[in-house]
Amino acid sequence: MNEILVLYYSRNGATAEMAQRIARGIEEMPGCQTRLRTVPPVSTVCEATESDIPESGPPYVTLDDLRECAGLALGSPTRFGNMAAPLKYFIDSTSNLWLSGALAGKPAAVFTSTSSLHGGQETTLLSMMLPLLHHGMLLLGLPYSETELLTTQSGGTPYGPSHTAGVDSKLPLTDEEKHLCRALGKRLAQTVVKLETS
Repeated sequence: MNEILVLYYSRNGATAEMAQRIARGIEEMPGCQTRLRTVPPVSTVCEATESDIPESGPPYVTLDDLRECAGLALGSPTRFGNMAAPLKYFIDSTSNLWLSGALAGKPAAVFTSTSSLHGGQETTLLSMMLPLLHHGMLLLGLPYSETELLTTQSGGTPYGPSHTAGVDSKLPLTDEEKHLCRALGKRLAQTVVKLETS
């Protein structure tokens, strides 16, 4: 069974819902299953410690989760056109995986949520791609054969699914955003299976 890691940080719940929709798309592909993981928040003033088990939601990610995955979907809310600090903090700890080439050749994709329509969705997605390129991962986006990219009035980019949550972060995912999340998960799983059989 190919296990695909869906790793995300979510503060208000939208990125977590996107992760769940991507997981559904992954699990539509026979021979694939999802491993959902998150990261703890970080402190702005000191090195904080967190319980090994979060109060709710999926477990915190470990380096083994990355090492063992057949593919990766990486998600973060946008922070000034960049990924959120908790996710970046974890990624910065992956040097040993980079040195060993543990992620090289594995497919990966990215997703994000912002408060405003022009809140830096695409730059955030690109910022998440950079460390994945350094790890030698094979990046996937969304092709325009997903016609929701042409009709969406909310989130959605060829770089990966996105969501516009509104200034109070309470807008639900639109039908187009839900479809694009599922489509990315399915595309990621299909690519994992194709690479396994080639």
